[in-house]
Amino acid sequence: MDKSYWKIFWNGVIPGNPVFVLLLGICATLGTTSSAMNGLMMGIATAVVLVCSNIVVSLVKDFIPDKVRIPAYIVIIATFVSVLQLAISAWMPALNESLGIFIPLIVVNCILLGRAEAFAGKNNVTASFFDGLGCGVGFILALTLLGAVREFLGVGALFGAKIYPEDYGMLVFVLAPGAFIALGYLIAIVNKIRRV
Repeated sequence: MDKSYWKIFWNGVIPGNPVFVLLLGICATLGTTSSAMNGLMMGIATAVVLVCSNIVVSLVKDFIPDKVRIPAYIVIIATFVSVLQLAISAWMPALNESLGIFIPLIVVNCILLGRAEAFAGKNNVTASFFDGLGCGVGFILALTLLGAVREFLGVGALFGAKIYPEDYGMLVFVLAPGAFIALGYLIAIVNKIRRV
């Protein structure tokens, strides 16, 4: 892999992580990370749409008039989200039940539109692929880590496997306030590590 593509990929994973650094996509981040598995699956779903939409936006950017650029990007993203939702409904009904409304809400996730506008609309297909992949991997890592912390502290489990009795868990971490608390601490830890 070309070093410049590696740098584009790596930027989305840690230095420009969409959740911990750019603070984008917080709605999905907080809403779906009550468990590590939910965070992982939502991260993968978003990453797939991000990579596919980046590629298509990069391919058609020269044919889209400036006045309808943003609506066109949203239509491209919505198309991939619709295909993804239909596939998940057909082949993974339990996941569809678990993530519920958050799958269609991928369309309005500002990470996707932000990457389409800031990067894919200005770069070639290969660079856009690596940008989408890097941000997608960063989003997967962030959601999985947050979900794992919340699940471990809330119910004493990790990916559904019991670590300690649920009686000792702190229910607040499974609920919405726990998402804010855990995310705040993780952002602080990531910022500390980035400055070292």
